[in-house]
Amino acid sequence: MSVVFALASCGHSGKALLPNVSGKAGEVIVVLDKSEWEGNLGVTIRDLLACDCPWLAQKEPLYSLVNVTPSGFVDMFKVHRNIVYVEIDPQAQKECVVLRNDMWASPQCVIQISAFDSESAGRLISENSQMIVNSLEQAERDRVINNTLMYEEKSIAPQVKEIMGGSPHFPSGYKLLKKTDDFIWIADEKQYTTQGVLIYKYPAEAGDQEFTRDNIISHRNAALKENVPGMFENTYMTTTEYVLPEVSFVKYKGREFAQTRGFWEVYNDYMGGPFVSHSFFSPDGSEIIVLDAFVYAPKYDKRQYLRQVESLLYSFEWAEEKPEK
Repeated sequence: MSVVFALASCGHSGKALLPNVSGKAGEVIVVLDKSEWEGNLGVTIRDLLACDCPWLAQKEPLYSLVNVTPSGFVDMFKVHRNIVYVEIDPQAQKECVVLRNDMWASPQCVIQISAFDSESAGRLISENSQMIVNSLEQAERDRVINNTLMYEEKSIAPQVKEIMGGSPHFPSGYKLLKKTDDFIWIADEKQYTTQGVLIYKYPAEAGDQEFTRDNIISHRNAALKENVPGMFENTYMTTTEYVLPEVSFVKYKGREFAQTRGFWEVYNDYMGGPFVSHSFFSPDGSEIIVLDAFVYAPKYDKRQYLRQVESLLYSFEWAEEKPEK
């Protein structure tokens, strides 16, 4: 068994010839014989890619899967944004998992799985599950960031950098709602949905307890109580106590941060939804910077709203850096 990361290395002129990807955000085409799709191999794929998306109040699949047979995999499907192509061939040269970018369209993520039989294919998928999911997540995230840089609301980032020393990028539609010496509130508010980013800082004084769940949530609740009021008197945003948040540690493009996932609610009211935050040191280590993304969409599924606003956190750059395109 082997895992191969085959990143397509097209020059700029070659990429320009590729069509734009098709398909909806969060959708994956799985190329696999119908009999395999309805059997154990299909179950393995669905358990990985269509499991419940974590940290959402209602059940939603991690990805929306569409099965296409190899004979039906025609040009209209080849330009889809995300493709998992499973080839079962007893005469295959070797068993492997290959990641390719921009094979038939751009920006495209194609994961090819070659195996001698369906049992081996299932084993390959299980052994490389994290790589497969991470590749799809990175592709979805990069599309959001690239679109943001193309259609950026350029007035916001400089104001955030002035206070925090760095900033994510924000697409058109987002507006600066509040700005103090240590707290900034930015949101895209529509009639029935809100995608918001809260950015705040506080002194780094907790030593090795800096990125524990209790310390992160204590500072989060203090910042929100002071700065994010609800619609009525004595209401404000806070972190729900009924489901304990989860903290993990991530390194992304050289930047290390504590990632916290959980649910927010409005104290003394009935509003709520999911959030995800990134907490990390300032360059001189004296402060903790927090990027906190949240969604309020009571009438709709929230997977894509959260994935979109969470992706913006990954576009963060310090004032002296240039955005990666």
